[in-house]
Amino acid sequence: MKQGITRREREVTDPAAILGILDRAKIVHVGMVDNGEPYIVPMNYGYTMENGKLTLYLHGAKEGRKLDILRVNPKVFVEIDTDLVPFEGKTACHYGIGYSSIMGRGIAELVEDTEGKKKGLSVLMKTQTGKDFEFDDRMVSVVTVIKITVSDYTAKHRPVPQKG
Repeated sequence: MKQGITRREREVTDPAAILGILDRAKIVHVGMVDNGEPYIVPMNYGYTMENGKLTLYLHGAKEGRKLDILRVNPKVFVEIDTDLVPFEGKTACHYGIGYSSIMGRGIAELVEDTEGKKKGLSVLMKTQTGKDFEFDDRMVSVVTVIKITVSDYTAKHRPVPQKG
């Protein structure tokens, strides 16, 4: 199910524009719930987009609060933003920031198999650097790879107002 956005004129639906946002941004903010309390972590990510279906790959330490939370509750909310350009106006209400963003909900899973971890790390590095990397079994054994299947998302763009 796709949630609607309030400012329809800012909605981005063009698949190429959505891919552009994913390519330009480098950080995803992953929201989780820990015993009824929100917990958000900024992380580097990689992504695949197949037939409009977005999958994110993250990596990190083998233990920690984030993993403890995800093992109990794998539901997450993600936010990605880029193209941040502050602008001024004549009054306080006319100040703001131009941006492009993607928000959505998904399910996180910890990738356990070596080949799946290699794929996730390769996707992450391609997104982050534009380069292809290979990973051996030892390299993937020391990290955790998280795969987030995004069930629905929206994309927005707020342009900087034209002067004049």
